[in-house]
Amino acid sequence: MKAIVISTYGGPEVLTVTELPDPIPAEGEILIRVRAFGLNHAESYMRSGAWGQVAPVTGIECAGTVQADPSGQLPAGTAVVALLGGMGRTRNGSYAELVTVPASNVVPVRTSLSWTDLAALPEVYATAWAGLHQNLGLRPGQAVLVRGGTSALGQAAVNVAAADGATVIATTRDPGRAALLRDIGAARVLVDDGELAAQVRKLGTEVDAVFDLVGNSVLRDSLRIVRARGRVCQLGFLGGLAPVAGFDPITDLPTGVQFSFYGSAFVLGTGEFPLADIPLQELVSKAETGQYQARPVRVFDFEEVVRAHQAMEEGQAAGKMVVAVS
Repeated sequence: MKAIVISTYGGPEVLTVTELPDPIPAEGEILIRVRAFGLNHAESYMRSGAWGQVAPVTGIECAGTVQADPSGQLPAGTAVVALLGGMGRTRNGSYAELVTVPASNVVPVRTSLSWTDLAALPEVYATAWAGLHQNLGLRPGQAVLVRGGTSALGQAAVNVAAADGATVIATTRDPGRAALLRDIGAARVLVDDGELAAQVRKLGTEVDAVFDLVGNSVLRDSLRIVRARGRVCQLGFLGGLAPVAGFDPITDLPTGVQFSFYGSAFVLGTGEFPLADIPLQELVSKAETGQYQARPVRVFDFEEVVRAHQAMEEGQAAGKMVVAVS
């Protein structure tokens, strides 16, 4: 099979298309013929070496068809999405024509979406739904601020929260992308200058929850945005991986505010965070009917993966990018 291999840790140019033996599924695994896969910042961290030693073939999600299921539960040809389960970290991932995935991380789907449209959904929409509902406990009528709204995960969070009846305030560093965020469900758009708490106070809006993708560099500010007993969930590091210097809960964590972290790449599909708890078929159906504006902003060919990673690192995407395999 053809696969994209991390030849050595470094920039996008280290990704190399090569031939590898076809993988063979063990008991409890499913072999998938990959039709398309999504691009994620997690894969750039793996490729660069920022997450330490990882599998040679990266990729944490895909859409495709069942090639073989030793358990016999999923017939060959069944349309599926697969995500995480160690893909790209502890086992070879989805940047390939074939991939084996733990059965717990494979979901059969019914859809008329194209493979590339379907591949734009699994990781970001599952993560958005989990962060909003499991960590933040978001309810209809509440107000949520999505920090880093123009990223792929940010747009998914805006879509999911707005469709579920929440009032969404989305943020961007680029004023030119405000219309994009309004079009997908944001009621208000703020330009993130690092001091959003002051901007929110001027709005006079009480914010119940913050869905934070910028991360450590703005954590103190995000904690000051929510109301008393509000919630903040950090799900990304768009502002960099450097830790929060001198963080002190006594002075930096407002009384009653609940702070949590959701690292889907490490836990989703495990016994504590089962994929079955996330309504993936419902999310796919909402994308199919247009309730979610979830189509990829760019589609690359398999051999264009270096260009795709360059575009991701340079922030050119403003949304989800995918790679077509066949």
